[in-house]
Amino acid sequence: MDAVSDPIDLHQRLRPRILPRPRDAALYARAQREGLSELQARVLAGRLAGYQGELTPLVSPSLRYLEHPERLADGRCAAERIAQAVVEGEHIGILTDYDVDGITSHVVIRRTLVELFGVPEAKLHSLIGHRIHDGYGISLPLVERTLALSPRPALVITADCGSSDEPRIARLAREGIDVVVSDHHALPVEGPPPSAFAVVNPTRDDCDYPDPTIAGCMVAWLTMSLARSVLIEWGALSAATPKLSPWLSYVALGTVADCVSLGGSPANRAVVSHGLTLINRMEAACWRAMAARLGADSVPFNAETLGFQMGPRINARSRLDDPYAALHFMLAEQDHVASRYLDVLDQDNQSRKAIEADMVEEAKALAMSALAADEPAIVVFLESGHPGVQGIVASRLVQAYGRPTLVLTPAAAPGMLTGSGRSIEALHLRDALQRTFELAPEALPRFGGHRGAAGVGVPVERLEAFRAAFLRAVGEQLGGAELYPRVLTDGELTPEQLDLDTLEELEALGPFGREFEAPLFMGDFLVESLRPVGADGTHLMLSLSAGRAMLRAIWFRALTPGELPAFGQGDRLRCAYRLNRNRWRGQVSLQLMVEHAEAL
Repeated sequence: MDAVSDPIDLHQRLRPRILPRPRDAALYARAQREGLSELQARVLAGRLAGYQGELTPLVSPSLRYLEHPERLADGRCAAERIAQAVVEGEHIGILTDYDVDGITSHVVIRRTLVELFGVPEAKLHSLIGHRIHDGYGISLPLVERTLALSPRPALVITADCGSSDEPRIARLAREGIDVVVSDHHALPVEGPPPSAFAVVNPTRDDCDYPDPTIAGCMVAWLTMSLARSVLIEWGALSAATPKLSPWLSYVALGTVADCVSLGGSPANRAVVSHGLTLINRMEAACWRAMAARLGADSVPFNAETLGFQMGPRINARSRLDDPYAALHFMLAEQDHVASRYLDVLDQDNQSRKAIEADMVEEAKALAMSALAADEPAIVVFLESGHPGVQGIVASRLVQAYGRPTLVLTPAAAPGMLTGSGRSIEALHLRDALQRTFELAPEALPRFGGHRGAAGVGVPVERLEAFRAAFLRAVGEQLGGAELYPRVLTDGELTPEQLDLDTLEELEALGPFGREFEAPLFMGDFLVESLRPVGADGTHLMLSLSAGRAMLRAIWFRALTPGELPAFGQGDRLRCAYRLNRNRWRGQVSLQLMVEHAEAL
């Protein structure tokens, strides 16, 4: 039998490897010289390879490190057009993406226009596409819906979309509607859409804003902040008009949920840190409703709460149905209204989980041929898959197999497939798709995204041509690198370090997120006891010991339903784990969150 297709060999290649993170030795030494502990320096040096900037803006996030929005190319032009619409009483369309970044952008723009600029609600039109029926961005159905409004808006402000939508923008422009694009997605190679009145996007080649990694909601926040300044300059607003700082609570949620970089980005770290402070004041009904739903032990919220509790619920709505329930939840002024909309989001999230489980199982089965052939990427077509869950399924396969993945399902348009992709650290996914387009343009009429995630549109009859071109593009970029699932850790902790003081030492480096992942450690433990928990018995509750330290641990999704653990009481385990604070009836204790474990 060919070794490449040998099931035993394949199993070995797909076995996750617990490995230490590469560490920037110079940064490790510098961080300790500047007063950080050895453990804190270790964490920084494992995440910020090659970082030459100041450490203070990263380890002590502050709004004073935000750059002025005037540095955004087209920022002043966009702000003046928005100000003109406010002064002249024009109808304004707010057109945003349907995910958390888009919904939070929508809230920022709408609340600013109404509460700070005094625009009547009747003059505003919310235009949010339906993921399945309309598709991403300024889609043709959204254009038709805009043109059908009476009276029509004279201005459309986009957020988290628009950079790749020149044909639709041109259509609106021909009808006399100005489009101000605010976005953060990579621009097409031909540059900003020329028919737009202004394009505010920090990824523009001619943009002087120093941080191109900010989320769409942050671009919207900066643009509206600049519009406030313009209105004050013109005398249309009082200088005492409040700033947009309270809306940074929404920007924090959108930034975490959109998985933009929280590594070498002072801006992203500042808005998430400050935004969490605002959120934990619980002044908005949406935060109070979520805290009540999660229970008293969930407060204070942290970045993990936003990324794994709020974000999925808001995204689930747009994945399965009309996204407006998520917007109404975020805008609710009364707790009972927010709670009612949260019920809808919760139900959708449970449905999404069930759909996801089925799709992941099917996708993993379809991926086996690519894995057996050791192809550099996985491309799977799920004929009955739900398009709203593609990205999550792709993420699960990346995690399981350690290689970039695209998951495709039938699109609403006849003869088309739609797909979402997720990448690994070594591959810039959008660049790979750009190269795919160069190799087979007829097989990829539409694509967009950034380094870690992207979306595609592929004609059904061109699927194999697309797959071949994409695999070639990925192979060219990766250059034959060995691909396997890996669990990168920050090394070991001594038994004496396994306490709440160490957790507080690590939390001082937060917030954590993409490209600045929460610390993960490795260690060998003795299993004192274990039992499956959860409705379907797929989680493991463990008692572990290391030296004199006795620890409670939880390993989520450790088992498939009906499966028994491959180890038992008295066995030794090598674990990759995070430190976590377990709150129960007012008592706080340390808990290990196991990410991966293997018997020794």
